[in-house]
Amino acid sequence: MKQEEFKRSKLIERIKDTSEWDVIVIGGGASGLGVALDALSRGFKTILLEQVDFAKGTSSKATKLVHGGVRYLAQGDISLVREALHERGLLQQNAPHLVKNQSFVIPNYSWFDGPFYTIGMKIYDF
Repeated sequence: MKQEEFKRSKLIERIKDTSEWDVIVIGGGASGLGVALDALSRGFKTILLEQVDFAKGTSSKATKLVHGGVRYLAQGDISLVREALHERGLLQQNAPHLVKNQSFVIPNYSWFDGPFYTIGMKIYDF
């Protein structure tokens, strides 16, 4: 038996021998992996189940930015921006090791874009 197959069979035995889990995560995309990692880091007995291959599903295709909905601000959906900012605040409070500020560039395609985005971001920061 190859080393890898031996390790896999031992892992499967451990899974079968465990009758209770604190956290069961279904889906091994980026979100599922993040949830499982966070649960493990907090000391929970965690199992991650994936149907096909890790990071193959839809969550692996998202940017995974924890944002407050700047795009929704441009669309005028203030209540959704407030909700997104609240959720971001909870994540920063509960899992600060998963959140960090990230700078980004907003391209300007006309003279109006600069003042528009500047004012919009000031409102967003407020």
